[in-house]
Amino acid sequence: MSEREEKICSNIGLVHTCARRFIGRGIEYDDLYQAGSMGLVKAVDGFDESRGLKFSTYAVPVILGEIRRLFRDGGTVKVSRTLKELAMRVSRERDAFCLREGREPSVTELSETLGIEREQVAEALGVLLPALSLTRSGEENDGDEVDIPVDSPEEHITDRLALRQLLTELPPPDRSLIEYRYFKRQTQQVTAEKLGMTQVQVSRRERAILRQLREQLIG
Repeated sequence: MSEREEKICSNIGLVHTCARRFIGRGIEYDDLYQAGSMGLVKAVDGFDESRGLKFSTYAVPVILGEIRRLFRDGGTVKVSRTLKELAMRVSRERDAFCLREGREPSVTELSETLGIEREQVAEALGVLLPALSLTRSGEENDGDEVDIPVDSPEEHITDRLALRQLLTELPPPDRSLIEYRYFKRQTQQVTAEKLGMTQVQVSRRERAILRQLREQLIG
């Protein structure tokens, strides 16, 4: 197994965790999982360690974004004929590269060889990613299923990771306000003094920021 495949497999639990958040909203779990899997592949291929983020911190918003796109697209994972054909091209080239070089190609190498964008390669690889089951039965254990506990704190962890990523995207003044209020546990009055604002301004801005973050988390 290549390093890339190992990273995908070792983080597949993030897909299940994110997908479980949307159960009961009218879309089959398999479709939620497939969309999340495409997000995971994009996260693995787009992750830049030099940014100093943990992989899970980067991946969760990407996975959630793909699942939310599923709802915007009407509840089905739309795989066009063009994308299916591209996925087959990518698969053939990946197999040929492995035979030539004795290793898995990177997304960049596939992109250059096929003359397409890296994002297109990542999306095609997402189509090729096999689905994994939530549960494993002793009689049907074929090595392609993983056991994910039903009761798990992962959903709360996922929310925290997604929130942390969203906080990094806030304008510096808004981020400072939230840090003072919720990480340093300062009162609105102290926060106002630190930021050169009035207590009323802090209160109003805080409510607006929290509303924005809530909408982004819920989708």
